[in-house]
This record gives sequence, C-alpha cells and structure tokens, in this order.
Amino acid sequence: MITSLFTSFQLVRRDDWYFRIFDFPHVQLTVLNLVFLTGHLVLTNYGNWIDVSIGAVGLITVFYQLAIIYPYTPASSKQVQDTDPAIPSTSISVLEANVLMYNSNYEGLVSLVKNYRPDIVVTLETDEKWKNGLKELESLYKQHILLPLDNTYGICFYSNVAFKDADIKHHISEEVPSIEMTLDLEGGQEVKLFIVHPEPPSPTEKDLSTPRDAELVLVGRMAKDCPLPVIITGDLNDVAWSHTSRLFQRIGGLLDPRVGRGFFNTFHAKYSLFRWPLDHVFVSRHFTVDKIQRPPAFGSDHFPILIQLSIPLHAPDNEAAPVASKEDKKEARQTVAAAKADEN
Repeated sequence: MITSLFTSFQLVRRDDWYFRIFDFPHVQLTVLNLVFLTGHLVLTNYGNWIDVSIGAVGLITVFYQLAIIYPYTPASSKQVQDTDPAIPSTSISVLEANVLMYNSNYEGLVSLVKNYRPDIVVTLETDEKWKNGLKELESLYKQHILLPLDNTYGICFYSNVAFKDADIKHHISEEVPSIEMTLDLEGGQEVKLFIVHPEPPSPTEKDLSTPRDAELVLVGRMAKDCPLPVIITGDLNDVAWSHTSRLFQRIGGLLDPRVGRGFFNTFHAKYSLFRWPLDHVFVSRHFTVDKIQRPPAFGSDHFPILIQLSIPLHAPDNEAAPVASKEDKKEARQTVAAAKADEN
C-alpha cells in the first residue's frame, strides 16, 4: 500500500530530501490512507491472508497518522494556555510573512499590516524590491532592521517595540542569516526574539535536511540557555510534527501555541489541497495566547501567521516544557557537526 510506504519514510532517520519531503503532506497521506482502508475493508476477502495483512497494515498506519495529527486539533489539550483577561499581563503581537520574492503585491501586505496593526512585522524572502515596496512600514514602525537579499533569504523586521542587542547570525551558511534581539516590553519586561529561515531539503535547494536541522538545533540551544522569555518565529521549512521539529522543541524547551488549536497551514496559499504549516511561532513556558490566526493571502505562496501573546503576572498553567534526552543531545551534536563539516 503506497500511502503506508510513504508514511514509513517519516520513520527513516535519513536526511535525504526524498525521505524528508514525506514529513510535509502528513494530513494528505492520512486522508488517502483512510479512503483506501475504507474501500479495502468493504471489498476485501477475509479468507485471504494477504488481503487481511494489507488491511492490518493500513489500519496500523491510520492509527499512527491520527496520533501525529491529533495534538493539532481542538480536541487536544493546549500546550500554551489562553490568556486570562482577569490576570494582569504584558502583551505583544507578531505578524510573520514569507512574501515570495517574485511576488510584487507590496500594497497587499501593507494593507494587511494596517488592518491588523501588530506590534512587530517580520518579512522573509525580502529582496531590495520588497524593501522598497514596504517603505511605508518604515513610517508606521519607527524601529527596523532591513536585511534585503536576492537569494530568497532576506529578512526585514519592523517594530513598535523597543529592542536592543540585535545580532545578525549565520549559523550554518553565510548566505542564510537569522536575527536575534532583546525586546523591551511595557513595564520593563524583556523578551528574547529569534527570527529564522533555514534552507529546505528539496531537489532545487539542499539535497539533505542537515543544514536546516542543524540551524534549528543551534537556535534551540540558545533558547534553552536564555534566562528571558523566548519567542522564535519564521519559516522553518519544516512541519510541526516532524522528528526535527519535535527534537528542536525538546532541545529548546519550547512550546507550540498551535497544539490544541489547529494546524494554521501557511503553505501553499494557492493550492488548498496541498497545505501544511511551514511558518511557526514557538515560545517558552512564560507565555499565554490571546489569539492566533492566519490572515488572508496577499499574492505570496505563503499565508502570513499572526499571534498575540501575553506574559501574565503569575506563571501560566502551561504544559511542562519538553526535555531533551541524552540521545536527543547526542543526535543534536552529530547534526551540527555534520552540517558544519559539509559547509566547510
């Protein structure tokens, strides 16, 4: 059964793109497998052990697939709790958008920003044309970091929140930047913000997922070592349920606000049958969620993602932060070493 075979690739610990690509369409594989299994159970010859075996494999695959999907449904408990308006808190809203460098609907994104008025705007795949097209945001947001690049890894950051200690990093490749900084929220609350956009595993980008995986590990380590509340946002070129993303969460002690709320699929904006969550916001245990939503498309192949978070006066009743095992840490070290060796 082909859907079971493709699903099994997710269990193979290889970094080749032709294995890792099957991490992405998990929901689609689940639906296909359910359709196949339903038809098989109706039409099968229960006296034939081959038919029964095929049905058993399909059933096991469906249970595995549903177990992966379940946390991202409203039926699951939330990793990050809703904000209680009765408890004093400090809030911050972030809109992250992969603009698609070849898209030219600059006004479309500017209009979205004017409509939602987030405290912070992060744009990815931002080249010089997009920087100029978003010039109006520089007047709406008095503080910014503009890093346009023509290789689809440019980043622009616009903020109405004061920040300091901004640092541009190149964790794995000199062509792929990330940004980290300390935000100064109202009341003196400081928050560490990381913006990341690692390279994806694909036949047109990187043959292996190793550079992406290593960058996430390195950012996760920094998040874990940071004494401040942490927000990590960006197009991670990975889905939340993959082995890499779950390892990243354990290494960083990070929580996913989507758990218990929904998928919030951001890619592909133009093909509704082929969508999965590539744009992410991960947080430390300090936060609660006011709202999370996917604003309308503006011509990019990605939808934006918008989240408003709060840091309540009292520690929130969130799930315990995931903890990395010795095996996780060993895998993380090996991944970083392999990526750096390959880059050199």
